[in-house]
Amino acid sequence: MIEEQTLTHHWPVYGHDWAVHHLRKSMANRRVRHGYLIIGPESVGKETLARAFAMALNCQDPDGEKHPCGVCRSCALILSGNHPDLIYSETDPNTGVLKIEELRSVMNRLALKPFEGRFRIAILRDFDHAQPRAQDALLKTLEEPPPQALLILLSQSLEALLPTITSRAQRLHLRSVPATVIRDVLIEHYGAEPEQATLLARLSGGRLGWAISALQDPTRLEQRSQALDLLEACLEQNRNARFKLAEELARDKQTLGAVLELWQTYWRDLVLLCEGSRLAPANYDRADRLERLAGRLQPDEALAALRATSDLLKSLSLNINARLALEVMFLDYPGLPGRS
Repeated sequence: MIEEQTLTHHWPVYGHDWAVHHLRKSMANRRVRHGYLIIGPESVGKETLARAFAMALNCQDPDGEKHPCGVCRSCALILSGNHPDLIYSETDPNTGVLKIEELRSVMNRLALKPFEGRFRIAILRDFDHAQPRAQDALLKTLEEPPPQALLILLSQSLEALLPTITSRAQRLHLRSVPATVIRDVLIEHYGAEPEQATLLARLSGGRLGWAISALQDPTRLEQRSQALDLLEACLEQNRNARFKLAEELARDKQTLGAVLELWQTYWRDLVLLCEGSRLAPANYDRADRLERLAGRLQPDEALAALRATSDLLKSLSLNINARLALEVMFLDYPGLPGRS
């Protein structure tokens, strides 16, 4: 594991200085790997780091210390999403699965010589949503990569990835970004008002991408509020009502992950409150409701609910029955008659 450290750099990446330092060092020493695996929560900055790395590798500025310069033709094309040597994978719009046909298509394009850059780079989004057969299709490329080709895999966790994949890629684990960093970025780079930036930073759960999205699209805050209202209502419902909710949530597996991410932050707040922690809750705009609920719960109840939510979130990339998995999770939530 690479140690966290505070460093200065000019990459358009915030809160992950250690990762930028590691990649810059590998470039300076001419030890760039052919495969990288960037792991971290949704919207924490995985794709931002991958794109900045691609910019640095293909930057056209004659001074290597300035890579990525952000203004040359190559950097501008990557920022606009139009660079001919940068390839992105796409998941199935209906199922969210990264299919074997898509991976084979990406690998075929990656095998071509670079059109104008030094490297031809493929960024595989949501790689934890790739089925085992699809991951197997990637092995040959990882073992015998084409000249001047680079693979960057993005994943929320390691659970759904084959050991043969993880052992052949340089792993970078991105942690949640401190709220103070997110607040400063929103003010300095996105023009947010201080009060608004503080709120979004606290609510983001360390996910800078979510905070930026919520700043630019106010409906994200409305969706968050609705998701947390749903959870609070669920805790007052009986088994049948919870199972009906499970059926409704399972219909849209694409948005289910975002809902569970929010619920996970709520349960973390409750665990801390039940344990008597003095840390301010991430969902501090709901502090009164959290405190009332914490007064009714035992610490082990809140912890069991947090674990159940986290386990389901990790399992979403697998071929699971979402409705059944949600029902099992709801049985581990407190509030049902006959449960302590």
